Amino acid sequence: MNRENRSRLGAGLLLILVGVLLLIARYAPGFNEWIRIEFAWPVIIILVGLGLLVMGLLLDAPGMSVPACVVAGIGGLLYWQNATGNWASWSYAWALIPGFAGIGVIINGIFAGGFRGALWEGIRMILTSLVLFLIFASIFGGFNWLGGYWPLLLVLWGLWIMIRPLLKPKP
Repeated sequence: MNRENRSRLGAGLLLILVGVLLLIARYAPGFNEWIRIEFAWPVIIILVGLGLLVMGLLLDAPGMSVPACVVAGIGGLLYWQNATGNWASWSYAWALIPGFAGIGVIINGIFAGGFRGALWEGIRMILTSLVLFLIFASIFGGFNWLGGYWPLLLVLWGLWIMIRPLLKPKP
């Protein structure tokens, strides 16, 4: 199947899926009460991210996995914030977005080739994202378990950034 046919197939499947969901929401009694859209609206954002991923794979554009994972990850964050009511957590939860991109980089490596390099780059992005998340969560009150020691994480991270190039063998 050529690229144009895959594009049409992907677009057609997406339109059919959205149409079926809208028909169910309109004509199925009790569906809206069951799904409770006022609480589950972030699921729509997650589904958009998954749709981007599927479209990218159907169109032979695995690079779409990066924005797809970012969109789905933000949807997951919004779902958690909506469920808990902890909207103030956005002051530090944004630091997870590079980690979502790292997951997309790994998925891209699986489907586009170069998995080993993509895996290490994705893991690096995820770890950086987690460190930033922990630092900002400690600063803005999301986690109190680090107490006054969170600056130590900054020092250790800075040391790692400086020492890491020295540990790599020269070609």
